[in-house]
Amino acid sequence: MKTAVIIPSRYASTRFPGKPLALVKGKPLIRHVVERVRKCKKIDFIAVATDDKKIFDAVKSLGYNVFMTPKSCKSGTDRLAFTAKKYLKNYGIFINVQGDEPLIEPSLIDNLAFELKKNKKLEYITAAFPIKKEEDIKNPNIVKVIFDKEGYALYFSRSVIPYNRDNVKNVKYFKHMGIYGYKKDFLINFAKSKPAMLEKAECLEQLRALETGKKIKVIISGKDSVGVDTPEDALKVERFL
Repeated sequence: MKTAVIIPSRYASTRFPGKPLALVKGKPLIRHVVERVRKCKKIDFIAVATDDKKIFDAVKSLGYNVFMTPKSCKSGTDRLAFTAKKYLKNYGIFINVQGDEPLIEPSLIDNLAFELKKNKKLEYITAAFPIKKEEDIKNPNIVKVIFDKEGYALYFSRSVIPYNRDNVKNVKYFKHMGIYGYKKDFLINFAKSKPAMLEKAECLEQLRALETGKKIKVIISGKDSVGVDTPEDALKVERFL
C-alpha cells in the first residue's frame, strides 16, 4: 500500500497573510516543510496542495510536486480528499502534514505511515506530545488529548483534560500535534460528512470522527514541533533552525 504525504497550504491566513511564502532564513516557509518531509524513509510521494496560484507557482519553481485544489476546499482534510480522488488514485495511505510545521520530525511521519500499514483495521491516526508547562495546560490555543490504555483517543479539547479535581499526583497531560494519517476510503468518506455538535463547539475537526464512533489512534512523539501561526512564531523557528 503506497503512502503519500500531502501538505495543504493556503495564502489567506488571518493572523499571518501570505504565511507559506514568508521567508524564514532566506527560504519560503513552505519550502522548509517540504524539505523536512523529504527526509522521511517510509513515504512514496510528497506534494503540496493549494488553491492559490502564488503558492502553486512558487512550489513548482522549486521542482516539487504541487496540486491545485478548488476554493470550495475549506480545510486541509478537504484538500487531501480532493487530491486523493483526483490525482492519487493508486495510493492507499495519506498523511496530512500542515504547511506551517517546518520543524515536524520526519521519524514521526514515518511512524504514522508504519502504523497504518501494519494495522489493517486502523483508519485514522494522529500524534501527541507530553505537556511540561502549567501555562500550556490552561492555554485554549493548545489542544489537549486523552486516550485509553490501547492508545485510542477518548477526547480532544481546548479545555484542561483531565480536570484534576482532587490534585491527584502524577496526572499527565498531552498536547495534540497537528498531524494526521488516514486510509484512503476513510479520508474520502470523512471529508463528505458534516460537522457535528462537538466539532462546532470546540472547532476541532477530529471530534467529528469520535462523535460518530470512529477510533483515532494516538502515538506519542519523542519530540515536539513548533508551528508558525504569527510572524513572531517565524522568528522563533529561525532561532531553532
